[in-house]
Amino acid sequence: MKIALAQQNYHIGNFEENTRKIIEAIRQAKTAGADLVVFSELCVCGYPPRDFLEFEDFIAQCYTYLDRIKKEADTIGVIVGSPARNAAPQGKDLFNAAWLLYEKEIKGVAHKTCLPTYDVFDEYRYFEPAYEWKVIPFKGKKIALTICEDIWNLGDNPLYRVCPMDQLIGQGPDLIINISASPFDYDHDEDRKEVVRQNVLKYKLPLYYCNAVGSQTEIVFDGGSLIYDGKGRLIKEMKYFEEDWAIVELPAPVPPLFEEILPGFSIPIHEEEAGEELSVPTGKLAATSGGEAQGTATVQKDGGEPAVFDKEMRVSKLKDPERVVEYLVNMENIREIHQALILGIRDYFSKMGFKKAILGSSGGIDSAVTLALACEALGKENVRAVLLPSPYSTSHSVSDAEQLSRNLGNPYDIIPIREVYESLLHALEPVFKGAPFGLAEENLQSRTRGNILMGIANKFGYILLNTSNKSELSTGYGTLYGDMAGGLSVLGDVYKIQVYALARYINRDGEIIPVNIIEKAPSAELRPDQKDSDSLPEYDVLDKVLYQYIERRQGPKEIIAMGIDEALVKRVLRLVNTSEYKRNQFCPIIRVSCKAFGVGRRVPIVGKYLS
Repeated sequence: MKIALAQQNYHIGNFEENTRKIIEAIRQAKTAGADLVVFSELCVCGYPPRDFLEFEDFIAQCYTYLDRIKKEADTIGVIVGSPARNAAPQGKDLFNAAWLLYEKEIKGVAHKTCLPTYDVFDEYRYFEPAYEWKVIPFKGKKIALTICEDIWNLGDNPLYRVCPMDQLIGQGPDLIINISASPFDYDHDEDRKEVVRQNVLKYKLPLYYCNAVGSQTEIVFDGGSLIYDGKGRLIKEMKYFEEDWAIVELPAPVPPLFEEILPGFSIPIHEEEAGEELSVPTGKLAATSGGEAQGTATVQKDGGEPAVFDKEMRVSKLKDPERVVEYLVNMENIREIHQALILGIRDYFSKMGFKKAILGSSGGIDSAVTLALACEALGKENVRAVLLPSPYSTSHSVSDAEQLSRNLGNPYDIIPIREVYESLLHALEPVFKGAPFGLAEENLQSRTRGNILMGIANKFGYILLNTSNKSELSTGYGTLYGDMAGGLSVLGDVYKIQVYALARYINRDGEIIPVNIIEKAPSAELRPDQKDSDSLPEYDVLDKVLYQYIERRQGPKEIIAMGIDEALVKRVLRLVNTSEYKRNQFCPIIRVSCKAFGVGRRVPIVGKYLS
């Protein structure tokens, strides 16, 4: 049996375009002689549809376009993801479903069992979990059809009470197919590969895993669809951060890489892939398996402590506080973050119908990296930088920002804010009554810049890119309606030390970001001789604490026990918790970690805990 995987980038609620892509891939699979073509989770409507699922019209359109796809499934089987109505009066009105279409009919439907409600996921808000499990027959084979999280319930301490594959294996399936929408984060990507492999080792079946690709507002799906044979060997790993296509015959022989070990095996490659070199990828994790009968597995981060596949899969794996900085700036992580941010910017603009971006270019590291990423994602001609020097801006900041734009080739303007700022001070003088210079005057400069940037954006139809990083957002080191203004945050899930690493990565083939921007001490330049370190701990220390608190969900006692200064820990955690009201008014953030601000982190604004 020849099975094709179609790894595609969908647009939530864009039924016409999603269906066009799906039908195009079906026809491609037919031409290639495939028996079955597989698409990703909720591909018909796009993932995650969230409260759109509460509209009957939205569900009706899902069924209408499913019928269109069904007509193409004449001589070929098609597996797509789309909501299914729950006929029972009890429970939620919908299932998250995988549909097998063949001979222009619905041949089988599988409902998702494990409905995640952690991090960015809220599926149990909308869907009823499956309560029955049946293999689906197709062309003499029995398919165990699962959906994303259904294959993640591994280990001795599983998150859910039911493991769908444990229910299906007794029915004698010949293969597992998993349709997925698994988001990217730099702490999770290798876990996914190992989870797929551990399912193969446990159930002794080949597994076809089709993941989504593309960005949906904050969430980036990185693709990397997988095909494993029944012995746990990787047959195909599809591209990351872009659409891709593959076709493999079942039973899948071993790639040429294994020929010396197992002579006589080969893998049929689709003619469009002729000449492609197959290899076993090496990643950031060294994987080991153990206890196959229980489906347990461990992964190890470059010499760090191993983590068992259980509830801790949803938490960052790195426990050693001494290796946090090293890990966060690991070049493989940075390379992937770079790809994810490019995709996030590009898809946000294309799916929203925007063409051009604007940002404030200060001569600092954050705006420099944001500008470079935006130019790569959108084209240099579509990104406008505005230099807004204040009375406290240094001359080298202006010259550094100018040099950056000359290196990139993007248009830029210089608009000094002194006159506007001083007029505001004059207007406020009767209220301020000669009070000494302080935070209010600093913030006035930032808000002046925000107003000018938004004015230009409104006038010419730009979207303002925010340049704040995760370290600043964590601690509230930013001005509401000033430097926190924007339509999309590019670096809001990237720690300050990672921003510097991104700058070095951007310069990997030659200087784009001027060296002086990378080497000089970071400063908001809102008062004489200001440095970030006047208000915050040094970033390599600060980011260690933030990582433990945000990514690893460690409280103050646990962090202090790691040898970090008690006063520093309490100060940082208080800054984080008392700044939630600012983040609650912030723009969407491209998610690249396992715990981003925004939809992935929900804490009370007025909570007393650690405040």
